[in-house]
Amino acid sequence: MSLNSLNAISPIDGRYRKQVSDLAEYFSEFGLIKYRVRVEIEYFIALCELPLPQLADFDKKLYGKLREIYQNFSEADALAIKEIEKTTNHDVKAVEYFIKDKFATFDILKFSEFIHFGLTSQDINNTAIPLSIKEAHTAVIFENMMEVVSQIKALADEWEDIPMLAKTHGQPASPTRLGKELRVFVERLVEQIGLLASIPYAAKFGGATGNFNAHHVAYPTINWVGFGNAFVNETLGLSRSQTTTQIEHYDYLAAYCDNLKRIDNILIDFSRDVWQYVSMNYFKQKIKAGEIGSSAMPHKVNPIDFENAEGNLGVANALFEHFAAKLPISRLQRDLTDSTVLRNMGVPLSHLLIALKSLKKGIGKLELNRAAIDHDLDENWAVVAEAIQTVLRREGYPKPYEALKDLTRKNEKITERSIKEFIETLDISDKVKFELKQISPFTFTGV
Repeated sequence: MSLNSLNAISPIDGRYRKQVSDLAEYFSEFGLIKYRVRVEIEYFIALCELPLPQLADFDKKLYGKLREIYQNFSEADALAIKEIEKTTNHDVKAVEYFIKDKFATFDILKFSEFIHFGLTSQDINNTAIPLSIKEAHTAVIFENMMEVVSQIKALADEWEDIPMLAKTHGQPASPTRLGKELRVFVERLVEQIGLLASIPYAAKFGGATGNFNAHHVAYPTINWVGFGNAFVNETLGLSRSQTTTQIEHYDYLAAYCDNLKRIDNILIDFSRDVWQYVSMNYFKQKIKAGEIGSSAMPHKVNPIDFENAEGNLGVANALFEHFAAKLPISRLQRDLTDSTVLRNMGVPLSHLLIALKSLKKGIGKLELNRAAIDHDLDENWAVVAEAIQTVLRREGYPKPYEALKDLTRKNEKITERSIKEFIETLDISDKVKFELKQISPFTFTGV
């Protein structure tokens, strides 16, 4: 059976493939192989630049040609590496042999033993993978996150002055403004995205057990720690962990996953609030010709984009939580469990991307239903009780809270009329009475 969108096991490779295709170049098997080739090539060039004595006469004019190996990396190249792997039964060693074959075609085979010189597989994996995560985050995830933030901010600006009944514990509460409620999510997201940007993309690079053993025994006078720092930090643009076992300790990657979980939770919170506002008829949704909301009820326009986002964010968080808990733990100098887990890094990021795109679509369909919002305010004059009792406190009126409690907890509906009649019974100046009568659910919205 050939792989297509109908028989893919995972929906990210099936139903949602088009939405996450931008991540394929970073997290597919092809992407991982390409990043490994890139690290191996750049490492060889760095050794030439050092230079190692045996590489001192390497023609630097060939650097461009070497970089073309990964810059022009093709599916045929990846398949060639997979074919080599059938013999080696080792994916990173297959990359090494592939590059050596390229050196043979360039007639520089005499330098080929300095490909992967002194390294272990995790020196390649633990640089290739964080590099792919960094570049995918910058090019795809961050961009879509900020587009969602911008959309929410635009609505917050547009609806800044719209008064709206608040609900605490599901009950009518002191009125607020719709724009401010949306701005809460903008602030939370911006804060967490800022924290995310401060987390380094850490990489391990130091040989079989992290000590540059093989490097040092071959060239004991070279400062290999300094070389490793320069290669990882400057050439690759990552942050080299200084003291490691055979693998990166993944604490920063765990922090990255935890931070994404917090962002996802904020977006889940937003999705549920919007869903609730739609159910309360505060928002309507633009209808696209031909689309069906329900297979049985023709009148329905369901908030499916926010439901889709919530579901995918939940799946993403389940995996981020597992990664954050599992990856920093490894037996002694290393076990293999990190390798199989890291191959799935693109899965939660794909579900996050699906959610972000669903949110962008859903936010773009929202329309304000001012009539429903105003109706709720007009039906809940009892919420001005807080305002009245606070002004009465200011004026030294005896037991104002209790007076308002007696009024608002009667079994009769509190209206504009009953509030104003109550104000007339108060033993206060006409000036204060006038002040209190100006308060309404539409004006008692704070700052």
